[in-house]
Amino acid sequence: MSGAQGQARGKTGVMICGHGSRSQAAVDEFAVLAKRLPGHLPPDWLCDYGYLEFANPVIRDGLDRLRDAGCDRILAVPGMLFAAMHSKNDIPTVLNTYAAANGIEISYGRELGVDPKMIAAAADRVRDAVAAADAQDGAVPLHETCLVVIGRGASDPDANGNVAKVARMLAEGLGFGWVETGYSGVTFPLVEPCLEHVAKLGYRRVVVFPYFLFTGILIDRIYGFTDRVAEAHPEIRWVKAGYLNDHPKVIETFAERITEQVGEIPPPNCAMCKYRTQVLGFEAEMGAVQESHHHHVEGQGAAAPGSNVADCTLCEDFCTGECRLQMQEAGHHHHHHGHDHHHDHAHDHDHHHAPYPHADHPHGPLSARKVRK
Repeated sequence: MSGAQGQARGKTGVMICGHGSRSQAAVDEFAVLAKRLPGHLPPDWLCDYGYLEFANPVIRDGLDRLRDAGCDRILAVPGMLFAAMHSKNDIPTVLNTYAAANGIEISYGRELGVDPKMIAAAADRVRDAVAAADAQDGAVPLHETCLVVIGRGASDPDANGNVAKVARMLAEGLGFGWVETGYSGVTFPLVEPCLEHVAKLGYRRVVVFPYFLFTGILIDRIYGFTDRVAEAHPEIRWVKAGYLNDHPKVIETFAERITEQVGEIPPPNCAMCKYRTQVLGFEAEMGAVQESHHHHVEGQGAAAPGSNVADCTLCEDFCTGECRLQMQEAGHHHHHHGHDHHHDHAHDHDHHHAPYPHADHPHGPLSARKVRK
């Protein structure tokens, strides 16, 4: 596209910043979503996308293409559900560095967040799963059904709290008998201890809903642990709901996160940010320098070492996260297919991330052990 540099400038570009994944299916799903967005935006805006790590194109490549096509203003958005370390630290660093180096204006919008449209998309996935289960196995009243919402899990209490808010709004909006919130990594409770707890509550049916945008190792893990707990509790009907993917309401929310940046008063993107406000238990991180630690895995694809569950001798049919615990004990901190990587790569760079205060919680990452210590 370099030949387009002579074009008149002054165009608006849109940059969708994905996390990236070692799962090719997840990367493909993100690309589909990114390609459906322009239909919801002004026709003269140019759209591109890129990934923070593990997948190509990287964010910088997308910015280059937009600049080459004549954009001098770029509206960037994180392609993520909640603002945790990636959207608060890593992506802004990449964008700010690029803007300064190239003399271009880049604004940065909010993550998808807790939004009525996102709740509506999630509710559709849950309702569809319940309807399919009713049709296959006979109806169970919602009051005799427990909803379990599984979020990503982060070292950021605000992001984790948002998963709980989504769970509450779904339960209140749909009327389930009970609701529990679990997480696929980093924090507590993880999927297996969460579902083991739910099995004790006495509900006839449990609906497990991953509040995730895309497939990948963590979706496999959520469904894998659901199967494992279901096997131990055959008296309960276990239902696996689909993740969000490219639900029309998700795409509408992305579009709004872009267009709202050019409104009269762009909304703030960090109300409960632990870097700017004292958040209970995380006070020491207020004022921490915002920086990115992903430059060393930029663009690595699904063939990166340790990216395949098939290579792992610890897991039988899905990645449990046990590999990460063993590596930490051995003193090897490196990326593995468990993908809980903001705490497992070698700290040989010039930055430091505060340790998660509850890393030793018995229902957190340590629960991946088959044999409790």
